[in-house]
Amino acid sequence: MANPNRPYSRLAIDKVFSKTKAAMQQAALIRGGDGLALYTDVYTGKRLRGGDPYDYEHLRSSEAVHTQFKSLLTDEQIALVVNCPENIGVTLTFINKSKGKRKMEDWLSNPANLTANRIDLKLTLSNLKKADEGIEKMVKSLMK
Repeated sequence: MANPNRPYSRLAIDKVFSKTKAAMQQAALIRGGDGLALYTDVYTGKRLRGGDPYDYEHLRSSEAVHTQFKSLLTDEQIALVVNCPENIGVTLTFINKSKGKRKMEDWLSNPANLTANRIDLKLTLSNLKKADEGIEKMVKSLMK
């Protein structure tokens, strides 16, 4: 049974995240076809190549997901939810650092963030919706 009072911990999340990033990197290398990884930024839609300053990003933060589901799921189950394919993407490092731990919608509410970082709002909102749907689907599958 999950302890709803337990503190947030990234141990299980980071274990799964490392494996997920490695698999994403392998797929991106194949997509690149020339020895360089090829990604699409989840917030700008720009192509990112190996060597570009990018980060792997949880679209919905691991801490927020943990808080939301800690009364229902174990840390190991939460790690699977946080790291579902729909909730992980790649974005430029400076966008990831600027956003920090804030919820993306809160960060987007500042028009300067959209302009300065050339955010594609339609793409971003679509990816956030996919993340929410992927999280919900994973939670349902774990609750069976």
